[in-house]
Amino acid sequence: MGTVGRGGRDLIERWTPGDGVDRVLVVTAHPDDVDFGAAGTIAAFTNAGVEVHYCVVTDGEAGGDDRAMARREMAAVRREEQRAAAATVGVRGVTFLGYPDGRLMPTIELRRDLTRVIRRVRPQRVVTQSPERAWDRIFASHPDHLAAGEAATCAVYPDARNPFAHPELLDGEGLEPHVVGELWLMAAPLSVPVAASTSGEGMGDPTMVVVEIDLERKLAALSCHRSQVKDAAGLRARIAEWATRVAREAGLAEAVFAESFRRVQTS
Repeated sequence: MGTVGRGGRDLIERWTPGDGVDRVLVVTAHPDDVDFGAAGTIAAFTNAGVEVHYCVVTDGEAGGDDRAMARREMAAVRREEQRAAAATVGVRGVTFLGYPDGRLMPTIELRRDLTRVIRRVRPQRVVTQSPERAWDRIFASHPDHLAAGEAATCAVYPDARNPFAHPELLDGEGLEPHVVGELWLMAAPLSVPVAASTSGEGMGDPTMVVVEIDLERKLAALSCHRSQVKDAAGLRARIAEWATRVAREAGLAEAVFAESFRRVQTS
């Protein structure tokens, strides 16, 4: 990765292919979360030959505004929409955990189920939602997003690597511990206290990673979520404005679109 800027103690790096990561797991609360937050990045990963898997914690049955549609039917629709969106950006597979939409909590059971997926997929990088609320972008901090991010973070460290965490996974299912090297957080607060980067623990500066994206690939993935996207033109304008702002803040060239993540080294 190449450094493109530094703000205070925050390091901003630009992702480039060939960084040694060849398998990625993305964990989100709802269908469409990954496409709003990271579909452009996922397309960049798969274009570079990276194997990507999705784990969606709920089926999104509380989504949409059609009150006449049975919630079980909405869940089925949203699962198919997410599978179609994943195929658009070259994702290998999608796992749905089936937790209730709108009532997600970072329980020990959810941590166990995410640990199971991590041990099966064995990714070097996990991309998930930030467990911290972003007050400047509260729509990105849905309680389910925060809960999914917290549980995924706990599954990455310490659960997945600890043979004594959730012993039924090792003893009953034969799933060996696995160390995920880094965590990428979507919609993470942009500012990081200086103390976080000077703690002396040897983890390096807190880092924002910026990924240049193909906006059309991202929009193609989002367009699969027909039950949720009603104003395609308005969505295009909003996503383009956001992706342009991310690129400008990272100091990238004009006419470039980007997504950004908080990167956390875990080992």
